[in-house]
Amino acid sequence: NATPGTVITKQNWIQYKDCFPEGIQGLWQGTLGFWKMPDGAEIHVGQPHQFTLPKPYQDATEKYGGQTRLVVQPDGEYKLVNYVAGLPFPNPTEPDKGTKIAANITYRFQPAFVGAFVDLGNNGFLYSKDRFGNTASQYADALYRQLAYGWEPEYPRTDPRAAGAWYSEWLMSEWPEQSKYTAVLTVLWQDNLREDDDYAFVPSLRRSLRLSSNARCSPVLGTDIVRDDQRVGWNGGVGKFAGKWLRDQKILSLQGANGKIAGDFPAEFEGVLGWPKPSWGDWEVRDTYVIDVRRIPNMAPGYCYGSRVMYVDKQYYQTLHEDIYDSNMKLWKIYYAVFAPAPFRNYPSQMGLGSVMIEVFDVQNDHASYLTGFNKSGKIPFYDDQLPKQYDDVPKYSTPAGLMQLMQ
Repeated sequence: NATPGTVITKQNWIQYKDCFPEGIQGLWQGTLGFWKMPDGAEIHVGQPHQFTLPKPYQDATEKYGGQTRLVVQPDGEYKLVNYVAGLPFPNPTEPDKGTKIAANITYRFQPAFVGAFVDLGNNGFLYSKDRFGNTASQYADALYRQLAYGWEPEYPRTDPRAAGAWYSEWLMSEWPEQSKYTAVLTVLWQDNLREDDDYAFVPSLRRSLRLSSNARCSPVLGTDIVRDDQRVGWNGGVGKFAGKWLRDQKILSLQGANGKIAGDFPAEFEGVLGWPKPSWGDWEVRDTYVIDVRRIPNMAPGYCYGSRVMYVDKQYYQTLHEDIYDSNMKLWKIYYAVFAPAPFRNYPSQMGLGSVMIEVFDVQNDHASYLTGFNKSGKIPFYDDQLPKQYDDVPKYSTPAGLMQLMQ
């Protein structure tokens, strides 16, 4: 019932509560301790975007989607079989519907690689703050690259330099100065049962360190997100987690943010919570799957989260909101994402390609982080051949050996 033209405030939000995840409802109610919705918070509801996925991605989904399988292994892990490109499960159904939806999130639509660098003027920012108003800020370079299962005609299905990897995630702090060159690299494998590789470059040692599998729960550059929260809310991959479909739900999401305004922290953030002001743009209703994703039982002991309830866009398999619970099933973190669309190659505008911001509220420790690709210049991430040629460098940005080049 949140139709275009609706304005939602603290006075009337209860009429529209079914359009919010449970965690956001708690912020409106003010029942989660320190973090609560500011008195001046307003959500203006607009017309929903009508997105169309690129035809080559749709074609790959249609051609290969019917053959992908999840095969349960003796230890409870899920082996991904016969996946080629596009969405693995275009019409997820039981059995394992929630796990199939989680697989779709992992292999959702994305360009071959995306980069944001200080040198290019489009870098991202990371802000953190506590209940006392103390704020820390930093900015970083990032390059995320798909190395296999490609759908774009301009790139091979599997990069000849992939060496068994399907995806790599490279982040390096540029400021503050004492953190400069601190970098992390994650490599995810085509063999989905193989443990991801995590590395960190430590400038004071001038060397890279291979991290243990517990790095999944390590904070990313000192923020409230951990390694498994990357890629806009889900970086756990396929195999070691099982999903349960809970319901379908219409959910409010901010999809058309004005990047220059959204990049103006803290001026354009409402109240102590830092909620988006109406100046960012209108929110819209999106159709979502709601799934509960948990570590498979024999791998659950020692894992940081007991449950991750994800509100997943049905068209793009992008995570719009999450409610994250600790190992005792007590609400720990509330997460939501803000998006801006942008055209890509000769395709129409795509969800999130104009950049993304995620906000994470730690309701147990009264802490919050804002990780944003928006900046006041209005520059957005670069994709594929938009990036200067020197960034098309798999050895440097997708392998641990490349970390050793950072201070050269």
